[in-house]
Amino acid sequence: MAAATDYTSLITSEHASKPKFSAMVAAVAQCFVDQINVTQSIPPAFDLDEAIGVQLDAVGLWVGITRQIKTPLNVYFSLDTVGLGFDQGSWQGPFDPSTGLVSLDDATFRTLIRAQIAANSWDGTIPSAASAYANLFVGSESYIFIQDNQDMTMMVGVSGAIPSAVLRALFSGGYLQLRPEGVLARYVVPSVNNTSLFGFDVSNQYIAGFDSGSWAVAA
Repeated sequence: MAAATDYTSLITSEHASKPKFSAMVAAVAQCFVDQINVTQSIPPAFDLDEAIGVQLDAVGLWVGITRQIKTPLNVYFSLDTVGLGFDQGSWQGPFDPSTGLVSLDDATFRTLIRAQIAANSWDGTIPSAASAYANLFVGSESYIFIQDNQDMTMMVGVSGAIPSAVLRALFSGGYLQLRPEGVLARYVVPSVNNTSLFGFDVSNQYIAGFDSGSWAVAA
């Protein structure tokens, strides 16, 4: 960070002992110091990892998305609703409408922006689509895979940890469109937390058989 002392320290010995001269230099230099500091603060303010509030909104618009939800998401915490319990449902804030979540918080919106950045450079292949979807669940124990059913349909599956209700809604609600035109996509997650999806002839973190895999359910 720039400071007026960066300039007053350069005053030659002939004038360094003159307090009024030093004060004048400091006063003149301060306006330039303030401009330098403001200019240097702009890149971090709009850095995806650091931006918050309206700065993050600007980053989202640059990428091509907003934090506003198309339709209210029923994702509020509830003990009596499957998929909305602890570590899954979102707490209803004091200003959130009772109809459901309509605006993403900074952390979730930042995750969606990362995924959208990857989607913007999608080359139409399954591996790159899976990589883009994986950005939604980075840092979690969830695993993404895509299956082309060869009949104009595809399945996008999440195995491992069941994502939060908000991420599932973003995952299946069309907020990250990574499918060829005219292809119907189905989004599924495991019915049991921290398990692979049930399937035959495969045993890995994505699909596993009896005693290891769990039934796939709609995200």
